[in-house]
Amino acid sequence: MITFAAFTPHSPLLLETIGKENTKALQATLDAMHQLSEELYASRPEVILTISTHRGAHKDAFSINMHDEYFVDFQEFGDHGTQGEFAPDIELMTQIQRRMRNETIPFTLDSDASLDYGVGIPLTLLAKTLPITHTIVPIAYSFLPSKSHVEFGRILKDVCMASSKRIAIIASGDLSHTLSSDAPAGFHPSGEEVDTAIVKSIENMSLSQLLSMDETMLETSQECAHRPLLILFGILEKMPVRPEILSYEHPFGVGQLVTQFHLS
Repeated sequence: MITFAAFTPHSPLLLETIGKENTKALQATLDAMHQLSEELYASRPEVILTISTHRGAHKDAFSINMHDEYFVDFQEFGDHGTQGEFAPDIELMTQIQRRMRNETIPFTLDSDASLDYGVGIPLTLLAKTLPITHTIVPIAYSFLPSKSHVEFGRILKDVCMASSKRIAIIASGDLSHTLSSDAPAGFHPSGEEVDTAIVKSIENMSLSQLLSMDETMLETSQECAHRPLLILFGILEKMPVRPEILSYEHPFGVGQLVTQFHLS
């Protein structure tokens, strides 16, 4: 069963060990992540299913990273001290894998002990207070069409709802990277339009709004939130959901959005 659902950013600057003095500018996001961590704890998850990647996305297939253990890896940002170890939920992974054998959507398995920051940042900030008994299922989106992401989400929903385990869903991505001249990708007017459209689609729980977003604008804004959100919306489709946007800010030209999807 699904007991928790959220969408979070994954900027490395959220960790003081990486962002240092810049982390202070993201206080609203950090406060929202702290609130979300308390909600996650209260949901008593046995499994955390993550939807994000910055290293493992395949062009033509969705995937699960199946390994006998995981650790967070922020060494590319000069952080050699932050640690986090996680175990896989082999049972749920196997159930997803078996279901995908009967589907036409391309699907594959990866095996990497290292969790990149797309997964590692949310887990570090949200799961640090949870009991060590919980396990994870790291899922990567693909570069297949948008509707394939939604359909993959629907399949994941079927598997999760059939499970007796308490499952938390955490999708993660940063919004536009072009919101100001000092943004990593520089300024582009599409950035604000894309972020506004994404926020509105969440507020309205409108899958059709997400699906109708202009592909060129998404590309020029250099966001990495749209695909994870499509999968998440596929999971939450037809469920009684109340979205709550806990924070949105962009002090460094990159949209940082924290949202909880309250399940009735």
